[in-house]
This record gives sequence, structure tokens and C-alpha cells, in this order.
Amino acid sequence: MSTSRTYTVPYNRKKQGRTNYKKRLEYLKSHRPRIVIRSSNNNLMIQAVKYELDGDKVMSTIKATDLKEYGWQYATGNLSAAYLTGLLFAKKNKIKDGIVDLGLHSITKGARLAATIKGLKDGGLEINYDDKIDPSEDKISGKTTADYAHKLSKDDEEMYNKQFSKYLKNKVKPEDIVKNFSQVKTKILGEK
Repeated sequence: MSTSRTYTVPYNRKKQGRTNYKKRLEYLKSHRPRIVIRSSNNNLMIQAVKYELDGDKVMSTIKATDLKEYGWQYATGNLSAAYLTGLLFAKKNKIKDGIVDLGLHSITKGARLAATIKGLKDGGLEINYDDKIDPSEDKISGKTTADYAHKLSKDDEEMYNKQFSKYLKNKVKPEDIVKNFSQVKTKILGEK
């Protein structure tokens, strides 16, 4: 620690590496609601947050687990679920535009966060993000997973059972993910 009189003690959350105050100030200066995206290995949460003087106010929250109400039978931590969660959030909220807040995460081309942002954009939310980060339609719909599962089921039955054990335990075939994806997407888009 410095012994100089001009030393400024940083905020606790900055010291702990939990908040980037410079980035947060930029978000607040935009005067637009923040679309906060937080992900874990098995879930994804999107919140619309509005700044107020007495603290941030959460206007709405959607989690990937909410997709089960629409008939989603697969994992909630995959790329397809991330896209559908973004689409559901955009359709359920009255917000027309916002600024995406990823926290301390950085975005990777074709990853789950990029799929979530694509879902938000496809749902009608105005977000300033380049289309270059979007994953391919085959990845979003789960076609790559279905193709891999189909190939594995023919070539290596033991590896197939090991790789997709959770799906098989829940009596769901990984080859049918594209069909389930399109059914859930249709249900979400059909709502007003």
C-alpha cells in the first residue's frame, strides 16, 4: 500500500475483480436499459435492469430453465437453449432497445453469449452488435449435435451411450434436437 497522501483506496468490488466501474459508467451514460446476461455451465439468465438513484431496478428476468414450459426437453446450458432464451426474453418484454451488459465476460465468436444476443436481435430487440459474432444456423438449431449423435450411434455405440447419457436417461434422443428446437421456437414466436 502506498504511503503517499494522494493514494485512493479502490472500491471493494473493484479490488475483488467483480465490477468494472469504467464500463458500468458507459452503460449508465447511454440512458438505455441494460440487458444483463449471466451464464453458468447449466443455465443462463437474462435481466432487464434500469438504473435509479436508490439502486438498480430489475424490470424482468428470464432463465433458460423457463424453456421447459414451452416444451424444451434438452439441456439448458447448450447453444440452442441460449438462443431460445434470448428469443423468449425479447418476445416477453416490452423493451424495444437496450445495451448488452456481459459483466466481466468477453464475447467469443459463435459461443453461447453470441447465440443469446442473436436470439435477442431475432426477437426484435435493437442491440448494437455485429453479425460477425453470430454462430451458424446449424449450431443454433442443434443440427451439428444431431449429426454427431447420428454418426456416433453408427460408429461407436459405447461412446454414444457415454456422450449422451443424460439425454438417454431422460428418454430423449439427441438426434431429435432440431425437431424440438423448431417446435419451441414456433411456440415462442407465436406468443404476443
